[in-house]
This record gives sequence, C-alpha cells and structure tokens, in this order.
Amino acid sequence: MSATGSSTSPGSCAAGHAEVTVSPGDAVVQRLCVRPGTVVSLVLRPRPDDKRWTAVRSSAPALLLASGWRVDADGTAHASLRCAGTRGGTADVTASAKAPDVAGAARVAFTLHVSVVPYTTQG
Repeated sequence: MSATGSSTSPGSCAAGHAEVTVSPGDAVVQRLCVRPGTVVSLVLRPRPDDKRWTAVRSSAPALLLASGWRVDADGTAHASLRCAGTRGGTADVTASAKAPDVAGAARVAFTLHVSVVPYTTQG
C-alpha cells in the first residue's frame, strides 16, 4: 500500500485528502488514520489472477461512506471514501473480487481499517 497526502508517523493522521494505492503483492489488510472530513481516494491495481474487483463496502456508512466506484478497462478500480465531518470512530472498507466467468458471490480480497480521529479541543 502506498499512501500519499498523509503522514505515517505515530500520532499523525491524514487530513483533507489522501490517496491509498493497493498493488499486487501488498498486504491484504492495511490500516489508515484520517481526520474527520477527509476524502480518501482508494485505487486498487489490477489483480495478477483472473479475478476482477467487483465492489467496495464500508462497515459504517454513517462514518465513512464509499462512493464513486468504477473499474477501468485495464482492471484498475477506484473508489472515493468520504469521512464524516465531525465524528470519530473506526470502519472497515472491504473490496471484493471474483472471476467474471465463475458462478457464486465475490469474496473479500482487501480490507482497509480506517480510524477517524477527531482533532483535540482545548478547553
């Protein structure tokens, strides 16, 4: 996974906009810390097997909404993940894949654990 627009140092989270690119060979489970209101562009590179990306889903759409799903002709998939403007919490974004000519449901092939961390307030 490569993330741009965000810092990976402990205690810091992406704010505003971040891009996460998942390439073949990357770990199938990743973590990302963001601030409320952040928009994350998720890019899933084509898979080396015959499976194609089929969809992304958020475990908590009120906190992190997955939208703008599309798959390019080369097999690269794109989704926009929009974080709630003020709330904090965690959500899992799962990306499913399946071979186009095989019956049955698509299976989860990638999971992004997203932590939305509010800014600290001073009293």
